[in-house]
Amino acid sequence: MLQSLHVKNLALIQETEVEFGSGLNILTGETGAGKSLLIGSINLALGGKFDKEMLRTGAESALVELVFEGDSVRVREKLAQMELEESEDGTVIISRKMQAGKSVCKINGETVTAKQVKELAEALIDIHGQHEHQSLLNKRKHMEILDSYCGEEYGAAAEAVAREYNRCRELRKKLAEDTMDEETKARERALAEFEWQEIEAARLQEGEDEELEQRYRLMVNSKKIIESLSESCRITGNDSDEGAGNALGRALRAVRSVSSYDKRLEELEEQLSEIDSLLADYNRDVAEYMNDCEFDEEDFAVMEERLNLLNHLKGKYGKTIGDVISYGQGRQELLEKLEDYDAYVAKLEKELAEAEKEMEAACRKLTEIRRKNGLVLQQLLQDALVQLNFLTVEFEIAVRPEQTVTAKGWDDVEFLISTNPGEPLKPLSQVASGGELSRVMLAIKTVLAGRDDIDTLIFDEIDAGISGRTAWKVSEQLDTLAHTHQVICITHLPQIAAMADRHFCIEKSSTEDNTITDIRALEEEEGMCELARLLGGDELSEAAMSNAREMRARAEEHKEQK
Repeated sequence: MLQSLHVKNLALIQETEVEFGSGLNILTGETGAGKSLLIGSINLALGGKFDKEMLRTGAESALVELVFEGDSVRVREKLAQMELEESEDGTVIISRKMQAGKSVCKINGETVTAKQVKELAEALIDIHGQHEHQSLLNKRKHMEILDSYCGEEYGAAAEAVAREYNRCRELRKKLAEDTMDEETKARERALAEFEWQEIEAARLQEGEDEELEQRYRLMVNSKKIIESLSESCRITGNDSDEGAGNALGRALRAVRSVSSYDKRLEELEEQLSEIDSLLADYNRDVAEYMNDCEFDEEDFAVMEERLNLLNHLKGKYGKTIGDVISYGQGRQELLEKLEDYDAYVAKLEKELAEAEKEMEAACRKLTEIRRKNGLVLQQLLQDALVQLNFLTVEFEIAVRPEQTVTAKGWDDVEFLISTNPGEPLKPLSQVASGGELSRVMLAIKTVLAGRDDIDTLIFDEIDAGISGRTAWKVSEQLDTLAHTHQVICITHLPQIAAMADRHFCIEKSSTEDNTITDIRALEEEEGMCELARLLGGDELSEAAMSNAREMRARAEEHKEQK
């Protein structure tokens, strides 16, 4: 359940906070007051697109924060998958701070991506926008709705279809790429044989190029190395009076001549003796290194030639020796394939035929699941539509096979409806008006709400194109839905507003240099006045107030019957 919404510096909103309750939460207000802005701010918090033009004039940043009760199993599982900590009180706090060019999303104080927020939002809230019912004119939406109703058994079957479809596609692609005539085969065989033999003749070993390059650098720079080490030996050795070794020897003899007089002098002698030994070791190691640096010109030429070969092969077949070896193995496999090409193609064709059978079986199973659940769903939707004042409605979910197979199977799903006795069932796009589409979508939302554990449903003007008795039926359906879910609904109809468990008014106020949109919860009498305004305009006449009280009483009577 959405406990609260906090918005700051967004469009006309300076700062406001709304605390929603369980049941049916109704939002009303004058046209242009900013009713949809509140829903838009929720969408922004849940990762919707932000434009810098949405910032309130003069503000550097905007903030939207949502607080949900997050005690459902599905929400806890989502948080665990994202490796996010649960809060101590079980709430889920989603916030988004937006500035020109950037925004920061957080869940329970931890910075996350907009994608992560959207994933978590799927378990928390379902938002029906103003024009979402228009999506029912597209048949792809019909399949999406049916599939969402089918539940867990659909998931496994759909996964099998997608897997076999992709397998068939890959085999067809491979077969198309590998099909060649005799001339092409001969050309491919000649090229593969030449490249394989060139690589095979080199007898490559992983990492040998790096080792050779290291030795090559040493050989190329050996003269400079020998000169530098010789100078080091001259300075530190015993071959000249100026050498550090001779000087250190004299120093050691001087200390040794007096070390017997004091224990501390003995310690100094030991230190100097260690330095003398280290220097002697150093000069010995340098001499050995210089001996190793000596090389034969012929060895150098052989190594240089080998390096040139390795670099030539890497230039043709890969960046590393490993890449070249892998390329050679691929050439060898191609030669083996071309040696018995007809058998290879026959093997691919057999694999494709088997994969197509598996795909057809998976598609048939998915069709059975869709048809079985479609029969149940169409009856539930027909019953829901009757409750929404479609008195003689017939509704059918047609699941027909198509010639073309996709990753979603071979089914064509379409919603058919007849709203008048004697008229045949026709596609929604040919029959339903805007108001009828709104009610069909409400029926769908109502039925699907019973299949998932999403607590909060938001409807932004679900009442488009309806009035009178139909408006009362929609109101009653929203109240029924609000018994099992939190419902937040923006409306302009008094029949729906009268059914509110909590009623909020969105108002816009202006001064000479400032315009602010705010929202506040209405007390009982204030709610009556708002109902009267919806009924009769700005003039709160006694007739309008009386009508408002009558509407509210009718709504309460309906609630008591439930």
